[in-house]
Amino acid sequence: MQVKIICENNGMKVLAVLCRTILYVFFCFSVAGCAGPEKSIAMTEREAKIFPDYSGVTFPPNIAPANFIIDEDADKFIIKIRSQDGNEITIASGKRNIRIPGRKWKKVLESSMGRDMYIEIYARQDGRWIKFRTIINHVANEEIDRYLVYRLIEPGYETWNEMGIYQRCLENFSEKPILTNNMSDGNCMNCHSFSSHNSDIMMFHMRAQNAGTIIFRDNNLEKVNTKTDKTISGGVYPSWHPGGQYIAFSVNNIVQMFHSVSRNRIDVIDTLSDVVLYDVRTRQMSTCQALSSKENFETFPSWSPDGKHLYYCNAERINLEKYNQIRYDLLRISFDPISKQFGEVDTVVFASAKGQSVSFPRISPDGRYVLFCLSDYGNFSIWHPESNLFLKDLVTGEITRPDINSTQTESYHTWSSTGRWIVFSSRRLDGLFTRPFIAYFDPSGRAHKPFILPQKNPSFYKTFIKSYNVPELVMSRVRLNPRVLSRTTRQDPVQATFDNNE
Repeated sequence: MQVKIICENNGMKVLAVLCRTILYVFFCFSVAGCAGPEKSIAMTEREAKIFPDYSGVTFPPNIAPANFIIDEDADKFIIKIRSQDGNEITIASGKRNIRIPGRKWKKVLESSMGRDMYIEIYARQDGRWIKFRTIINHVANEEIDRYLVYRLIEPGYETWNEMGIYQRCLENFSEKPILTNNMSDGNCMNCHSFSSHNSDIMMFHMRAQNAGTIIFRDNNLEKVNTKTDKTISGGVYPSWHPGGQYIAFSVNNIVQMFHSVSRNRIDVIDTLSDVVLYDVRTRQMSTCQALSSKENFETFPSWSPDGKHLYYCNAERINLEKYNQIRYDLLRISFDPISKQFGEVDTVVFASAKGQSVSFPRISPDGRYVLFCLSDYGNFSIWHPESNLFLKDLVTGEITRPDINSTQTESYHTWSSTGRWIVFSSRRLDGLFTRPFIAYFDPSGRAHKPFILPQKNPSFYKTFIKSYNVPELVMSRVRLNPRVLSRTTRQDPVQATFDNNE
């Protein structure tokens, strides 16, 4: 029996080798036979133009196939995707849209971990074959978290139509709704957040009809009204404490300003804002003087991974007519999770001194880096084309502008649970729609060239007219039943209380 198994296995190996040999011979014959009288392949020194730009990037070893369009004139293409040790995919196509078989792609990625992988593109033009310069990408050793959660929404200002919060498995093209607003009476939903990339500890807000904050923790769903008579508003921008017991919220009075003559179509400005702490167990809100000063705007809280510091943006409160002079610095305040007491305040980035403004601080899982947006003024960077991502090394104090920025808006961003991957929102494709881009962040602290989230149809981003909002990485699937969640959204909220934590 053992000999039989060995023979069968050897037979399968021989068959696999034979199939690869036949395919290679067919490829050579096809290229040579169709090349015309010269029977040769012309070489070009440039790479083929492809969309999306999957050239010179670093892929996670568990990413979905990077399907692409070949933006070259030809009546036939042959594509070879291979690893250094011989794993190879060969695709012959009369169309520009190239879809890569998932299982074969996975094998090439697995055999390329820690090494380069190659994409060779041949095109038949006017009866002659040409070969473009080989596209070289790299495959990291570290995987990316399996799921990306985001809101899909049509770009707008005051009104909305259809929207929903979705989760996408990054290992394939499966996208499923967590909740869409056709299941919650057409209302607005936003600001989803997780504790330490844990999909079992989640929250998001419901606005307008069915207003309240949905909190999922310990397999329990609850709807809470976080607005009290001591707070400016209900909770707005959230950050889960890594312990899962607390959520830091900003509470804001937000106005919009529309411009007739400006490179910015709109500005979103706070007229009032504080930062508060919500205890999930006791349903109690609290704050301290440093986080609720009448002389300052405090917003965009973000916890350190050890839960001992809360980072937040802080600006001097000035009149609304001077909106373009409101500039936020990045501060942090110490925190004792046992006593719920806040302590000393430090300045992390003194951006206002250089005429700039900080928004969306996010701290790496190892606590060494803080990634943030920097724009000319204000804090709602999604409407600022000049907004770029900056990185501060909290050990050396060095601030750098990583090579992941573009000439268009870079905005909301998140770290992976390992700290090796960054996902961020960018409008670099057209200046209008926000798309999710992924960048490798290596152990030396360098961010690599980003790539857009792969789609099954490589022309997807050319026709999709919704924006990806608040991309958040989680380690596993969100296991909420949309119908159960829908019923919870229609329930009356539990009222939070306020206790000043001075």
